[in-house]
Amino acid sequence: PLGFSKFEDAELAKLQFKRRRIVEIQHGRVAMLACIGYIVPEYFRWPGLCSPSMNLAFADIPNGLKGAAMVPLAGWLQIITFVGI
Repeated sequence: PLGFSKFEDAELAKLQFKRRRIVEIQHGRVAMLACIGYIVPEYFRWPGLCSPSMNLAFADIPNGLKGAAMVPLAGWLQIITFVGI
């Protein structure tokens, strides 16, 4: 209705359609992983300590966004380093 899908060149229209389909699939996969990452901690916790120096066990860290505040700064640095900036 807004004319975003109208292209003068038919080849460009095919490429844009293919690109948008791929991006939509990627976003769907990320959303599925996010849901799994939110549901799994309800049923499974790693054994042991997250931070031995603070005596913080994995079982003590709550689910969801509340858990982000419980992870020590050194833990966040390790996560960011592992994922890679």
